[in-house]
Amino acid sequence: MTHSEQPAKIQRRQRKVEDPKARHRRHEAMEAVKMLDNLRHNFANPPTSMTYFYDLFERVYCQGEKIHTGKPMVGTLCIQIPYEVIYALDAVPVRLCNGFHTDEQSGGEFMPAKSCSLVKATLGMLKQRDIPAVDKLDFMIHPTTCDQKTKAISLIEEMEYEVYHMEFPRVKESEESREYWRRTVRKFTKDLSRSLGRKITRKKLKEAITRVGKAQVAYHRLNELRKLDPVPILGKDVFLITNAFFFDEIERWTQKVHAVCDEVERRAREGFNAAGKRSPRILYTGSPPIFPNLKLPYMIEQADGVIVADESCSANRLFNDMVSVDEWFLYDMVDAVADRYLKGCTCPIFTKNDDRKRRLAELAEQYNVDGVVYQSFAGCQVYEMEQRSIQQEMERLGIPMLYVETDYSPGQGGQLSTRIEAFIESLKVRKRRQNHSKEEA
Repeated sequence: MTHSEQPAKIQRRQRKVEDPKARHRRHEAMEAVKMLDNLRHNFANPPTSMTYFYDLFERVYCQGEKIHTGKPMVGTLCIQIPYEVIYALDAVPVRLCNGFHTDEQSGGEFMPAKSCSLVKATLGMLKQRDIPAVDKLDFMIHPTTCDQKTKAISLIEEMEYEVYHMEFPRVKESEESREYWRRTVRKFTKDLSRSLGRKITRKKLKEAITRVGKAQVAYHRLNELRKLDPVPILGKDVFLITNAFFFDEIERWTQKVHAVCDEVERRAREGFNAAGKRSPRILYTGSPPIFPNLKLPYMIEQADGVIVADESCSANRLFNDMVSVDEWFLYDMVDAVADRYLKGCTCPIFTKNDDRKRRLAELAEQYNVDGVVYQSFAGCQVYEMEQRSIQQEMERLGIPMLYVETDYSPGQGGQLSTRIEAFIESLKVRKRRQNHSKEEA
């Protein structure tokens, strides 16, 4: 008897005995496959060089491939963790912020209903011990940036993860805060070196700063191309590229980003337009889009918008500022690394958000944006609270803004699509009127 001929009762019995973890992984893979297929096939003429990144996400998120072996794996719960120090100790940083809806549901067992989707998803992933790209974590680092992650750390420690806490200041304007953070990073450098049994040296830290700096140069090169009109690359591809930095091997990532830049530059010289003729240029900000939860960027560009710039901790903020070293001595470099992660940070956790408003105003001007889309995960209080001041700043600049509160659920698709389509259409109408007024003048 063939499988197709087996009685339905036997097939049901076989399905019932499926391991819960395997079922969870299968649902994650289905979610990743669907989003990756959308990003890869639902837009015309993607760059050929993007094939590396599409295949990377398929291998890691859809097939479960573990791409790192032989080195200590250091999990990070925020981009404020100094990557340069981890690389200098010949370890691999892996960002643990996760985007699966199935993980969000699993993590919801630990958190109140009105909690951040990202934190719930991270808890769910850690509970399942199914971290993309790595077999196991040797160490986990938690900075006291996000309040909900800070309260969730005790739950993570109950899962028997080794967690290191870094105290992050909530005021960055004072010299006292800056010195406090420098001391924190110095202590972290010593403690991580001791825990991993590896000595940090001047030479290794300088090499690590250079490696991260080269990755930043590649990203900045890509970002400069997004200023062009017509825009030669879609935002959904840029988000995928930056998300890959969370877990890819850094030199390979840098090389592949330059390959994308080479192709996109050729396209730009040929006048290629990745979007439509009248596609509004969008600045994306707020809660971070992290694969496979890229539904909002996907919807924006399906609705004929094009994301030309972003201000989020899953893309622009990750690469924005580089380490500036005065003296190439070990602890001068450690202090310079610390300054990079505090002085340029525009996270909304700070008491004041003047730097964030200034940064958004600069991006709006430099990238000639027509509108702003501000995403806040439901339950993420800092982004929910800050949107009012950002809205006021955009109104002052005369730039329309759409505020979207969402979670990881795919069930919101229809309602969100309608709002986004209406916003994009209003930007088109506004742009036509402005152009008509200029012609009359």
